[in-house]
Amino acid sequence: MLTVMLLAPGGLAASTVATQLPNAELRGTATFRYLGLPIYDAKLYTPGGAPFSWSEDFGLQLTYRRNIKQKALVESTLDEMTRQGNSGMTQAQLESCFQTVGKGDSYLAVSEGPNKVGFWRNGRKTCTLSSPGVKKTFMSIFLGDNTRSASFTRQLKGQ
Repeated sequence: MLTVMLLAPGGLAASTVATQLPNAELRGTATFRYLGLPIYDAKLYTPGGAPFSWSEDFGLQLTYRRNIKQKALVESTLDEMTRQGNSGMTQAQLESCFQTVGKGDSYLAVSEGPNKVGFWRNGRKTCTLSSPGVKKTFMSIFLGDNTRSASFTRQLKGQ
């Protein structure tokens, strides 16, 4: 039983990708580090594994290697969007999506056009954010031109 519980988050996220983004295939993977410490492993899923494009829907899965409180997730997300010049999302919106994560927990974000992103935590839907340009506003944290780590972004995009 313990093995099933340990393996479930990744398996649930992968099946959620297939359900929410038909024809999705893994495009790239990367590990985000802060001060040398691994924070999360990321996987980018694109239609047919095609090169990343903002004009196509895609899925981004983060599997955490550390315990991170909800407040830290929300504040770091808002800080990063502000740093990149993207705004429009509120703390309350993000709090409805993000919960405290423990080692091995996964979040999956799947875009639905430019104005909607759905979120799943360990395979369970947490929220959908809907606002003009929300896909690029949120996903630029990981896939934009001004991320915290250009090498992370290149690896994630499979470049």
